[in-house]
Amino acid sequence: MSDFWQGRKIFITGATGMIGSWLVKKSLAAEASVVALVQDADPQSELYRSGDIQRVSVVSGALEDFWTLERAINQHEIDTVFHLAAQTIVGTAHRFPLATFEANIRGTYNLLEVCRLHGEIVQRVVIASSDKAYGEQPNLPYTEDMSLNGRHPYEVSKSCVDLIAQAYHHTYKLPVAIARCGNVYGGGDLNWSRIVPGAIRSFLRGERPVIRSDGAYVRDYIYVEDIACAYMRLAECLDDKRVQGEAFNFSAEKPSAVLELVSVIRKLMGCAHIEPDIRNCIQGEIRSQHLSAEKARTILEWKPEFDLETGLCETIEWYKAFFAGHDGRDR
Repeated sequence: MSDFWQGRKIFITGATGMIGSWLVKKSLAAEASVVALVQDADPQSELYRSGDIQRVSVVSGALEDFWTLERAINQHEIDTVFHLAAQTIVGTAHRFPLATFEANIRGTYNLLEVCRLHGEIVQRVVIASSDKAYGEQPNLPYTEDMSLNGRHPYEVSKSCVDLIAQAYHHTYKLPVAIARCGNVYGGGDLNWSRIVPGAIRSFLRGERPVIRSDGAYVRDYIYVEDIACAYMRLAECLDDKRVQGEAFNFSAEKPSAVLELVSVIRKLMGCAHIEPDIRNCIQGEIRSQHLSAEKARTILEWKPEFDLETGLCETIEWYKAFFAGHDGRDR
């Protein structure tokens, strides 16, 4: 890893989430000075389980509180901001959209406004958007020149996040770039409604994994360490005028149907005798989504290092270790 990050002061929102925890880990390995926004302490988060929480400065508070963000960036003299914090569950947004809009939209413009006010110290900002920001499109894969067309609450929140970030660059010249990722999997994801952690937990228990769709929904799946590295690479390139104010897709470019993914997990875990439980009760989700990462490959010279089976093997081992100390039944 280059010495770009050595001693650099970075602020990570969503540091207790799966991606945030791995971004903290990668940043510490690169010898950055990390400040983490933590709303709720979760001892089962990878940030805590790994002990990395002891190596970062913690700012306690919520994205919705403007002055918490102002204090974090101003007092800690932050150079680089990674904004990952969000309400990320599609079903949760569908049932009660207000909290999702507050966290995802208000939280983002609060943070960007703080970065604008302290533009003399903030040199680069990376905003986590999503493939969901594109909404449903007639043609696939998604490319960055497509319109943002969210329709359901979670998609709309991500479309708004994306557009607000672009507005802050084009209006105020804020050095911001946007990351649009597919479905990220890896150790540390404790949202059991998601297919990868949910299926692994079920197979470890000898139970049938629940598939909420009909199993034919198509998604990109990319390993969390690849995405943590992608965020860092995007920030490293923000001095490049081709990157400022731009969005970049990050994808392994090998989409899979849900049943195909579960089949790979089942094979890797030696659970061929356990059939999935297909419920077909999903609401508010797009049937097929996947991304082209050509722009990131060309401009950022980025590519994923983990194929699906390798990433899933790493993920399965993480959950085996996790459940060795905790059975997860109260999660």
